Amino acid sequence: MTTDHYLGALRRGRSAGDPPLCLLAPLSGVTDLHMRRIALRCGADAVVSEMVAARELARGAAEATLRAEGAGIAPHIVQLAGCEAAPLAEAARLAEAQGADAIDVNMGCPAKIVTGIASGSALMRDLDHAERLLAAVRGAVAIPVTVKMRLGWDDASRNAADLAARAERLGLNAVTVHGRTRQQFYKGRADWPAIRAVVEAVAIPVIANGDVTDLAAARACLAASGAAGVMIGRAATGRPWLVGQVAAGLAGREVAAPTREAQAALAAEHYAGLLALYGQAMGVRHARKHLAAYAETGGALSAAERGALLTTTDPHAALTLLARAFAGPEPEMRVAA
Repeated sequence: MTTDHYLGALRRGRSAGDPPLCLLAPLSGVTDLHMRRIALRCGADAVVSEMVAARELARGAAEATLRAEGAGIAPHIVQLAGCEAAPLAEAARLAEAQGADAIDVNMGCPAKIVTGIASGSALMRDLDHAERLLAAVRGAVAIPVTVKMRLGWDDASRNAADLAARAERLGLNAVTVHGRTRQQFYKGRADWPAIRAVVEAVAIPVIANGDVTDLAAARACLAASGAAGVMIGRAATGRPWLVGQVAAGLAGREVAAPTREAQAALAAEHYAGLLALYGQAMGVRHARKHLAAYAETGGALSAAERGALLTTTDPHAALTLLARAFAGPEPEMRVAA
């Protein structure tokens, strides 16, 4: 799968025989520039920025601008969140002018800080308003526009198929559906079969999200949902190479796991990149969730060493502990496609 092929799927729809897409999901505070770069280099079909507040990006806020950064990313997909048409449209125009290849509109975030201001998955409680927002973004840019949603607000209002159909009529290019309602947050299991109703409601590509943790889960999700691809989120934290492994498997190629040494090097690259992106003081804070995930993936640190890794403000000490985290036997190098 190439960047051109991915964008072609958005613009023209998918052809019979195309391998399923495998994308890195947008995760607020997680899918920073360097995680996305690593995931792409390791074979992900596409990656999506962490959620960017449209109003903040439109006014040039530094944090929002960093979240939307896409240097070295192709295709560069910026996910915007908001509840007002004008800031969303302006943020989309700005992102396009700064090199975005596609805009994704967030209508799926379940966090109370987001839904409390009538954004994210709260928009699924008012599809007329959601439609107005999508129309504003679609009318503001020439690049592909997609939307990420949940099955609905709760089990009594599973309206993802309706929202997807509205998005298609407006000219959006794809939809992603997380197989839970907002009220589920991340509890229970993602309902992959429920995504099939969305697939059957539209002709544009539908990407399935939720509980895709490896190649076997990706295949099961695709079989249950009928989706054109999968999006991997939390499972890629501490394993940004996972998305590329799954993409390779779905395309019928052997899946190669990075060596322990290579995993350690990617973790170190990510850590150093965050310090360069945010500055050392802020970068150390941003890195902690990633360090915890890499420590778990590596698995070789003692409890005391893990605590030291998560609390140190000394980059040299952090890098030394990261290398130690990945000491141990090599992973299985090949997984049958």
